[in-house]
Amino acid sequence: MKMEIRYSEHPADMQHYDTKTMRDHFLFENVFIKDEISLCYTHSDRVVFGGVFPVDKPLRMEGGKDFGSDIFLDRREMGVICIAGSGNISADGTNYPMKKGDGLYIGKGIKDVVFSSTDKNNPPKFYLASTPAHASYPVFFIPIEKANPRKLGETATINVRTIYQYVHPAVCQSCQLLMGMTILEEGSAWNTMPSHTHERRMEVYFYFDITPGQVVFHMHGQPSETRHIVMNNEQSVISPSWSIHSGVGTGSYTFIWAMAGENQTFDDMDTLKTTDLK
Repeated sequence: MKMEIRYSEHPADMQHYDTKTMRDHFLFENVFIKDEISLCYTHSDRVVFGGVFPVDKPLRMEGGKDFGSDIFLDRREMGVICIAGSGNISADGTNYPMKKGDGLYIGKGIKDVVFSSTDKNNPPKFYLASTPAHASYPVFFIPIEKANPRKLGETATINVRTIYQYVHPAVCQSCQLLMGMTILEEGSAWNTMPSHTHERRMEVYFYFDITPGQVVFHMHGQPSETRHIVMNNEQSVISPSWSIHSGVGTGSYTFIWAMAGENQTFDDMDTLKTTDLK
């Protein structure tokens, strides 16, 4: 299991970052590595996120010094969404077959989590997000048909999209983790517009299914001091609570969002006037 660690930043510091520094602090590029669990630990709400890519061997979640326990989920919870291929997740011996679009919530206290492939010619890619947890809730399998859909946006502002809420009070119980997947309709480019902030929660974005040769511009920073980070396929980016949350693609894409913080109210956000951004 490989893990990078990212520390928290003051928003005033970000105003002095060049492109490389922005990418070093907020971008997680190597989400999927063959036969590895590749994770990033951000001190922003102590969220852990990353990818699991089992091809030739099963991969087991492990704890360690960074988590203060030999068991990864000893004091954590986790959400997983399969973004490609087909495979299996075992949680304390119970198996959950997974295909693209399937999600799984795994609660605090589950001791043994193993990811495996069921077809080496079409190996699975599992994207996960984990937050600290204070209570134990049951493991819950969430195919996309069981996710809570919310259609938002307008053609005129090229942001028509369906937000599929996976780990969300409307679907299953969790301590603080919120997680879901947003699919844009053909011809739409903005994943959130107008932009918003939510000082009470941080957010991690994971962009995938980006059309070859295209990119996503992820917007970052305070409304009066914005920056962007250019994202390629299957990369993640950390958006602290003080940062705007928004992005636009040069072609089609899908993204997974995960949030942690003070509450689980999805609509608790501070919408910004587009004309106020600088």
